[in-house]
This record gives sequence, structure tokens and C-alpha cells, in this order.
Amino acid sequence: MKEILIAISLLAIKNGEQNHFLTKIQIQNQWLGFDSANSENITEAEKKLNIILPEDYKNFLKITNGFSAPDSVEPTFMKIEEIDYLKNVDEGAINAYQLPELKNSILVGGKDEEQYFLLIPPKDKDAKWKYWKFANWMAGEHEFENLESYFKNVLDFCTNNE
Repeated sequence: MKEILIAISLLAIKNGEQNHFLTKIQIQNQWLGFDSANSENITEAEKKLNIILPEDYKNFLKITNGFSAPDSVEPTFMKIEEIDYLKNVDEGAINAYQLPELKNSILVGGKDEEQYFLLIPPKDKDAKWKYWKFANWMAGEHEFENLESYFKNVLDFCTNNE
């Protein structure tokens, strides 16, 4: 996944659309990410949420604790210390859209933005996590198989808009 994040970073900074939101260090390093999260940070978040986060998301956090939006249509991934259940951040979205999945979804990207990235816990231990990009400006949710497939989609979008 790190290679995909590096490629997204290089293309996004070259494009320059979001550069005014980036730090000087991010631009100099050609990296939209931050320092990695440590195991303690991840464990604290899991205790706060009373859930075990999916392994691919934890691996992402070990690469970068947050990731700036590469363009105006993708969400900024928040630092582990900032993630929370959507119901604690934007109960209005849950009430407005009446999607049962939103009630237990975890907001990991897009806080205070026009688009969210949500992790939706499985209802039972045999089910898989759901990965949704969700915004009121697009019809319905866009589901991804996993976090890597989302970032591959972002890379394809960045590449095609170069």
C-alpha cells in the first residue's frame, strides 16, 4: 500500500490542486502522509471505540497516521486520535440518509469535509468490514473491497486527471 500512497502523493503535489492545504514539509518530501502511528495509539483508539479495527487500516496507520486529500473529491484521512463513530460526529447524516450501516460506522476520513470515508464493522464475526466513500453530492455510497482497493481507485483517478 505504501507504493500506492507514494504515487498518489507525487501526482497530487505535481497537480497542485490541494497544495495550499499541505505543509511545506509535505511538499518538500513529496508525501501527503505524516509520521506513522504507534501500536499504543491504535490500541487506545480501539479501546475508545470498543472494537478491533481491520488489519489493513492498522497497516495504513503504521505507514502514515493520516493522509491529506490529493484532490477536492477525496477525503482527508484523519489521525488515529481523531477517528470516532459517525453518530458522535454527524448524527444529522445518519438521520437524513436512513442507512442502517451509518449507525455503527466509524469516520476515518473527511471530518468537516464534503465527503466521508467510513469503516463499517461486520455484524458477525464471519462477515467482512465494509469500506465506504460517502458524500451528499454523489448518489449513494461507493463501496470498496478494502482500503487498498480504495487507494488504487484514487491513484487511477489521479493518473487519469494528470
